[in-house]
Amino acid sequence: MIVHVGALGGDEATELAVAHALLRRSGDGEVDEALRIYTPSRPAVVFGRRDTRLPGFAAAVEASRSAGFDTAVRAVGGRAVAYTDRAVVVDHVRAEPQTPQGMDRRFEEYGRRFARLFAALGIDARVGPVPGEYCPGAHSVNARDEVKLVGTAQRVLPRAWLFSSLVTVGDEEVLRPVLTEVYDCLDLPFDPASVGSLSAESGAVTTVDVVGSIADAWGVRLPQAVDVEVATLERAAGLVDDHRPPQ
Repeated sequence: MIVHVGALGGDEATELAVAHALLRRSGDGEVDEALRIYTPSRPAVVFGRRDTRLPGFAAAVEASRSAGFDTAVRAVGGRAVAYTDRAVVVDHVRAEPQTPQGMDRRFEEYGRRFARLFAALGIDARVGPVPGEYCPGAHSVNARDEVKLVGTAQRVLPRAWLFSSLVTVGDEEVLRPVLTEVYDCLDLPFDPASVGSLSAESGAVTTVDVVGSIADAWGVRLPQAVDVEVATLERAAGLVDDHRPPQ
């Protein structure tokens, strides 16, 4: 398995394009499996494809940028999410023929994996949605059935899949107002009280801790991490415009 740890340092559209490129390369038989773990280099609001078709999308993009957040559109499903550099993004790509049960199985497996990981950090982590959460999903990872900690989403090709997870480590008080504005613009339900973080549940948790715990959970030694390959960067360069909001 190829392992990449760390952000490229560009805009969030570029970071998302790398995961998309790894998925495409996996689907083409060039990459068997890859894991990318990074802490975003800047605050960002990332929209789902469905969001771009809503009447309030342009206003949501403007509200995000006015609040100091970069904007991008992701390849995987779901609704708008927001994060700062106190978050961890995990993108797992694998070459594997699709089965009807594959998506549900992965949602369940990854939800349980994150819940176990956070329980080891002393957090009452559970799998399931919480009322009014951003990017609602049946397999969100929450604390105490009250606040969302992790959102997960997938993109599948006939011969490969990408499973993407967003772990909120901190800055929930920064995320609540921008998500409120974004969801108001999109005319989608949202309760700011549903936004949680690992550090709010266990004050000693840092992004460094979380990256290390995730690597352990995936059976990866961090020194094994390598830079993103030139072939992936070149593929990502051709995809990055797909991840920038329509003008």
